[in-house]
Amino acid sequence: MLFASRFKASTATRFVAEAVAPDAGRRGLLAGACACAAFAALRPLAARAQSLPAPPPGPARPIHAVLDEAARGIEAKMIAWRRDIHAHPELGNQETRTAALVARHLKALGYEVREGVAVTGVVGVLAGEGGPGPVLALRADMDALPVAEQVDLPFASKARAPWGGETVGVMHACGHDCHVAMLMAAAEVLAAQRRQIRGTIKLIFQPAEEGLPVGEVGGARLMVEQGALADPKPDAVIGLHVMAGAPVGTVTYRAGPILSGSDTFRIVVRGRQTHGAQPWNGVDPITIGSTIVTTLQTIVSRETDIQRNPAVLTVGVFKGGVRHNIVPDEVELSGTLRTYGEEHRQRVRQRVGEIAEGVAKSMRGSAEVSWNPAVYPATINDAALVERMAPSLARACGAGGTLVRADFPASPSEDFSYFANVVPGLFFFVGIDPPGSRGAAPNHSPRFQVDEAGLAYGLRALLHLTADFTGSGAA
Repeated sequence: MLFASRFKASTATRFVAEAVAPDAGRRGLLAGACACAAFAALRPLAARAQSLPAPPPGPARPIHAVLDEAARGIEAKMIAWRRDIHAHPELGNQETRTAALVARHLKALGYEVREGVAVTGVVGVLAGEGGPGPVLALRADMDALPVAEQVDLPFASKARAPWGGETVGVMHACGHDCHVAMLMAAAEVLAAQRRQIRGTIKLIFQPAEEGLPVGEVGGARLMVEQGALADPKPDAVIGLHVMAGAPVGTVTYRAGPILSGSDTFRIVVRGRQTHGAQPWNGVDPITIGSTIVTTLQTIVSRETDIQRNPAVLTVGVFKGGVRHNIVPDEVELSGTLRTYGEEHRQRVRQRVGEIAEGVAKSMRGSAEVSWNPAVYPATINDAALVERMAPSLARACGAGGTLVRADFPASPSEDFSYFANVVPGLFFFVGIDPPGSRGAAPNHSPRFQVDEAGLAYGLRALLHLTADFTGSGAA
């Protein structure tokens, strides 16, 4: 996931092998109803979300108690899977070990399994035996990040792998190990209850969500192109993401846009090289580039109604020059654009080009703007699906959990959007912060940690949503 947030590290004692078994005092979630609270993982989201009431829990049926009991029974195994995957992280399109682990597990449970989708992706299909019903897809992403872990855990990553022309440390710094483990656990519980499951369950284990080096392709977009949502086509797709900064037991959702779309741009500014002591004999691309960076900020601050069309435009790279007394021939800028609607996205992209080219021309230089074709559309939760399933999320929180309905989207991006552009989608967040934590490391940090008590909430949410969407266990 392309984002940043806040998280406090748990104490290492929560992660020793002997601590895998659930702590009954922390796991009361598997037996009750849900309240409403703030989602602290995305700080701007939380500030306004506190005032929005979440729906009451949906009515419980016997199958919910069965699923809750199964979730309790598989929790230790789920945590063990998460730790194993965490200790053996793999970058995008390199998830061969993780994919093999998933495929073996699904085959042993009786799923119809397709491997090698979008390089390393795995798709599993389970036909329910409880009668006809809809097709529901559940998705988890598998890839890690080029980050060297700085957390002292018995299962900390020591892995290294090639990335962008160099060998780097590799770490599950965004919680995808948790996502895989939760969906593996859901797969086992649902397979055991196949006689009560109506319709069809499709499990999508996706590679390369975090993006790839320039020139490589993969991720959700390629999975869709290679038929992950075909034969059978789902009636809906559900995904989740663990989030640092949100306390364990917090589940956050919203209808409509929940995450931004992401574009990456590159601007090459060309001038004319000269001696640094005689800049009038050349054209300084560093001065031109600096003016472009400053002027680009006016697109959001002066040209955009941020109440209706929020946007983020950031220049994160400025490269130019090799010596203190030489004005170079050219400099390179690159950055990111985050938007929530296609019309606004296209308008900002147009203005980036107009400003860069106009500023450069006015200063006797030139600028060329290019946009990376590997884009992430905004993640849009289907309003009707959210309204239908929110009571299921409320019930899934349990007595120890809290459900939050946010009223505006966050600026991270997720390629789950490619699935949700094909069929109605529901994407939500699961908190992984220990109670009372403050000032913790965010997702994508080398000090990112997970309070594993949060995984049970994600698992239970997946199970309740599945039962309710498919109508499984109904009289």
